[in-house]
Amino acid sequence: MGLPQCVAVALGIVAALIFSGSGTGGALWGKIASASSLQETGLPKTATRPQLPSDLDRLNPQQQAEALLERAIARADGATQQIEMRADGWRGKLKWDGQLSELSSAALNSKDENVRDCAIEVQLAAYGLRKDDSTIDLVMRQAESSDHSRRVWALWALGLLGNRGIETDRVVEILGEHLKNFQGKPDARSEDARRWAVESLALIGTTATLTPLLDAMHNDPSPMVRERAAASLAESGMLSRNQRLLAVPQLISFSDDPSLDDQTHTWAFQALGAITRERLPNNSAVWRDWYQHKSFDN
Repeated sequence: MGLPQCVAVALGIVAALIFSGSGTGGALWGKIASASSLQETGLPKTATRPQLPSDLDRLNPQQQAEALLERAIARADGATQQIEMRADGWRGKLKWDGQLSELSSAALNSKDENVRDCAIEVQLAAYGLRKDDSTIDLVMRQAESSDHSRRVWALWALGLLGNRGIETDRVVEILGEHLKNFQGKPDARSEDARRWAVESLALIGTTATLTPLLDAMHNDPSPMVRERAAASLAESGMLSRNQRLLAVPQLISFSDDPSLDDQTHTWAFQALGAITRERLPNNSAVWRDWYQHKSFDN
């Protein structure tokens, strides 16, 4: 599937992603919990560790992808390795339907990093995107499109590619600039594009993404974008816990920053609790005192 063709399925793929939650107020943390439970409630439960299909090579690419993703989520031995080995051969041969969408969403929310990596590989295959520098250039042009669906697709695709190590630093810079360039535009499409830039940064999962995520949480005029940035720092996306812990001092500062509203203060406290696994009151002084004597357990 070439780039113009894969854009046509963008909205179907993007809409299915767990990272697409929106809204304000207390909705954020409930959405994260619901997403995380997908892998437990959305798939068949087995009493024993599942096995790989014995006739895997006789299945078509769609069937292979679905069977292996399901088993990867259930931690079947060898499933993630099979996906890594076969994903490039699936490129342009997968149809994004309800089953693959559900499996991909559940895999993206797995606690196992290898399973999350497999979800990204399957999505790249479904998009028909090659993992090389020339693809970044093509996708970048789509990110500047006046067509909103193309722009949203491209922002998410940049995150997929950046996560796979394709010009990651450049991608982070592009997404950070996208956030800043569109902050002054009050229309709904610009707000939605910034939201997707945040989701994409969370997907990349490098330490360099902390700065633009913190900037978005503090400075973006949209509560939805600030909320998604808070979620990305707290639990969503691909950052490790050790990376998230690096954001703690700034989040403590956000918790009583007079330039921020009460809701953003609350998100800062919620993020602090999720990252540190501490159950402290929503009191900035208490958090500062705790941080001065902190001792994190992995």
